Parts: sequence; C-alpha cells; structure tokens
Amino acid sequence: MKLLVKGKVKEVYELDAGTLRFRFTDQISVFDKIIPSLIPRKGESLCRTSAYWFQLAKSNGMDTHFLGMPAPNEMDVKRIRQVKKMDMPDSERKNVMLPLEFICRHFVAGSMWDRLKSGKVDKKDLGIEGEPEYGMRLPEPLFEVTTKFEEFDRSIQFREAIGSLGLRKEELESARDMALKMDSIIAGEVEPRGLLHVDGKKEFALGAEGQLMLIDTFGTLDEDRFWDAGAYAQGRFVELSKEYVRQYYRGTGYHEALMEARELKQAEPDIPELPLQMIEDTAELYAKLFERITGQRF
Repeated sequence: MKLLVKGKVKEVYELDAGTLRFRFTDQISVFDKIIPSLIPRKGESLCRTSAYWFQLAKSNGMDTHFLGMPAPNEMDVKRIRQVKKMDMPDSERKNVMLPLEFICRHFVAGSMWDRLKSGKVDKKDLGIEGEPEYGMRLPEPLFEVTTKFEEFDRSIQFREAIGSLGLRKEELESARDMALKMDSIIAGEVEPRGLLHVDGKKEFALGAEGQLMLIDTFGTLDEDRFWDAGAYAQGRFVELSKEYVRQYYRGTGYHEALMEARELKQAEPDIPELPLQMIEDTAELYAKLFERITGQRF
C-alpha cells in the first residue's frame, strides 16, 4: 500500500486506482492541534462506529463510499477526488467531494452557544422565543456549512458556497435532506440506549453517476456530540464526545491562550500532554460510547 495522507487522526493509503484504505490511529486532536498523547483503541472505536452508520445508511437507501472493514481500525472506501472549488462542467461532476463540512445542530451547545452569547447569531434566526438557554432543544434543526480547505474552519452562507465555491443550490439542499435523514436514524438508534444526539458534522461527494453520497466518517465521538439522556432530564449536561477533552483544555486555560494567540496572529502555544488519568478516562469513554451508540460489544 502507498501512504497518501497522514492526517490528524487517520492515515490514507492507496490500494488501487479506485480504492483507498483508511487506517484510524489512536491520536486525538482538539482546536486543530494534535495532542501529544495516544488514546488506547480510540482508532478502533472510530472505525467500527463509522462502519456501523455506513451500513445503516446503505440499508436506508443512501449511497456511501464505504466498501468494507478489513481490520478493526481499517476501512476500505471508494476513491473520491478532492477539489477546493466545484467550478467544473457537468461531465466532471462525478467522483468528486463537495469541499465543505455540513453540520446539523439539534440543541444549543458548543460554538452555537458561544455565538449566541456574543451576539454573532440572532436567537430569532434559530426560532427561539424568550431567553435562550444552554442545552435547550432547537425548535427546528439548524443546518450549517463550513469551509474545509482553509487554515481554520469558517461558517459560511449558502450564497458564498454557491458563488465562491461553485456548489449548486440543489446539491446543498440534497445534502441537508440527507444529513437530516441520517440524523433521524442516529437519534432513533441511540435514544433507546439513553443518549441524545446533540449535533454532528458530515461530508458528501458526488458519485460515479453524479449522485449524492456520504463519505469520510460520521456519528463518532470525534465528529458528533452526545449527551446522557438521564442526566439531561435532571438539568445536567454530561459530555459524551471529544468535547470531554476540549473542556479539559478549557479548564486549564490553554484554550483561552490559544485563541488569544490566533486573534493576535502570534506564535501558538504547544498543546500539553494529557495527564495519565485523562488518557485512561478518555479511552474508557470511547469504548463505552461505542457500545451505547451501536449496541455492540467493544
């Protein structure tokens, strides 16, 4: 196999002209920084969780690039071209990735809460009446798109995605419909096991016939946020996702220092290692959540 890409959490190998192999590592990243600590069996958890959702997507009539899982931490997928813009004729609009990340939010959490507090998002645009509260369920799911090939992800409007990146209105609408359909499947699977699916991101491509298809990975603790439903009913928010690690670095002051450095365009501070207890707790989180998400033994 030929190594093509070594990313933050997975390595991409070429098997043949039309097939790639994803190898999921035990690395973990937050705030676009790779933490210098490994989380035992994290890669296996991500791979098996994502494969579970791809199989459910296929059984529900959705196209994907998933081909199979030759090892617990490896996934074979159809090869898709990466482009930064979709400014191409119809004849080339095949086997090509849409150059955006697509996010569906079902609750007020994470960066959405930060934007609400700062006034960057108007509560009326979210359909919220009265005072917004952290953790409240949105009246309607919020669908957003962010850039993928910039230094840092940036939320953009549909008009910019169409005007600057060359996407088509019907492609964005189809992606929204498929994302919402998949999120409905995810919620239906995890809620009986005591989880709430809070938000998540997905990636899409146009396949060999120009059809929309799900690609990369989704529905895992790295891409999605889950809460414990029992705790939520009692007014508590138990983070069951990579947010657990983000909150650790927020608590140490690292996140604030990093954001300040980026705002001032200064050298970014190196991200410290995780303490041993955090490594053990995070490994257990990924293992236990695989079981609660899929209903399978890890």
